[in-house]
Amino acid sequence: MVSALFPLQAIGATVRRKDKTLVGPVDLALGAEGITIVIGPNGAGKTSLLKMLHGIVRLSAGQVTWACTTPEAQARQAFVFQTPVMLRRSVLENLIYPLRLAGMPKAQAIAQAKDWAARIGMAEATSRSALVLSGGERQKLALARALIRAPDVLFLDEPCASLDGRAMREIEALLEQANQEGTRIIMSTHDMGQARRLATEVVFILQGKIHEFEPAGDFFASPVTAKAAAFLKGDIID
Repeated sequence: MVSALFPLQAIGATVRRKDKTLVGPVDLALGAEGITIVIGPNGAGKTSLLKMLHGIVRLSAGQVTWACTTPEAQARQAFVFQTPVMLRRSVLENLIYPLRLAGMPKAQAIAQAKDWAARIGMAEATSRSALVLSGGERQKLALARALIRAPDVLFLDEPCASLDGRAMREIEALLEQANQEGTRIIMSTHDMGQARRLATEVVFILQGKIHEFEPAGDFFASPVTAKAAAFLKGDIID
């Protein structure tokens, strides 16, 4: 159950590289439901925040904790990067891989992979190499590969960057369906239209620090800080 993982809490969590602070100190508590959208200008620390919460970067200070053990939490989540990594295999084999890694019998893994290929509109492309797919196709495949094991939590780092409108709509539909089926989503985006469509709550980050964390309706209707208001207007902020 997703509720067994949450709250996800960051207390004074900080990530530094050499002498530069990438993100932090962060104090944040996320509950078990909804879609959290992380926004902010380029270089604000969105990616570092997601990686920190996911646990794939080492903390320089503070802590990030789940309601369960860290190994259990890590086993029940997935991460989709802005530039997806494709295995040098076919579309179908990319989908089969995480299932077989988890010990699923081959026949069952193949059937489930074919079902997911159909769900992302690639039923006729299962034998194609993943390396020759378009950007939108790669992102859909990466998302399906993450969702195929039904993770309790899914982190996504600007999954629709550089995609056209059709591909973006398809990705958003997959995310909304996954969330309705019980997957908690924590995602960054640079697209404010997408943030408004998907978010139930918003984290606004600037210079590695969280400036606002509000329900989406409240944030977009009346941001608390001048920096957030300027960002929503499209002004350049630093």
